[in-house]
Amino acid sequence: MPYFETADGTRLSYEDYGAGAPIVFVSSWALSGDMWEYQVPFFTEREYRCVLLDRRGHGRSDRPSTGYDTDTRADDLAALIEHLDLREVTLVGHSAGGGEIARYLARHGEDRVARVAFVAAVLPFLKLTDDNPGGVPEALSEAAVAQFRKDRPKWFADRAQGFFATHLGNDVSPALIDLTMRQCLEASPWATTAVWREMFSADHRDALRAMTVPTLIVHGAADQSARVELTGRRTAELMPNAVYKEYPTAGHGLYVTHKDRLNADILELIKG
Repeated sequence: MPYFETADGTRLSYEDYGAGAPIVFVSSWALSGDMWEYQVPFFTEREYRCVLLDRRGHGRSDRPSTGYDTDTRADDLAALIEHLDLREVTLVGHSAGGGEIARYLARHGEDRVARVAFVAAVLPFLKLTDDNPGGVPEALSEAAVAQFRKDRPKWFADRAQGFFATHLGNDVSPALIDLTMRQCLEASPWATTAVWREMFSADHRDALRAMTVPTLIVHGAADQSARVELTGRRTAELMPNAVYKEYPTAGHGLYVTHKDRLNADILELIKG
């Protein structure tokens, strides 16, 4: 398993498959690069290079006590891209990974990036503020943190079916749901709490308005983790030149339930 070292000495794990134009997959909150198992074969078989990052505190990466702020996580992504000297990159981010991509572009520019896909991304800004009246009160976020800290396995178990929107007929086996839960529980509890709070309070509106690279926004209409009216649709409003696709029966786990459609849509973005 290859690693690289960040500016603060944290060792981060990544995986690198295939050859060709690079695609960097940035994972969801609480998940690692393993979540992309339905995307990697599809793209490597079409002669693309797939790079998967385990963010700090997740997967096989180090678990430091610091560095979970959005800026540092975006800098970690930049360090990976520079470590591998990747250029003309397609960035694909799910959930919190979308925020890390937006902040990466704001801090490091678009020189190495050809295009971006935001998949069920937690964008543009969740927190209720005077200039974000449609946001969520911070007290609700902290109530979720309290539940999470009380019984972390139960917190994930209570949300597992909704994550995949199985009530809409999405075919997801109990074994696959169990695997996803175990992957989430492998992340550091400290890290997941810290990233949750950062994800909730990070404001990406200016960064999204400033983006000029071709962008695909994909969101599920039945997403219970990142409600579409608060995230995907508002992101699309800020980026009128982006391609917005909403899957009527998809939840947050659309990278599994709607993998064929998602892969085809990302491929269409790449081929331009």
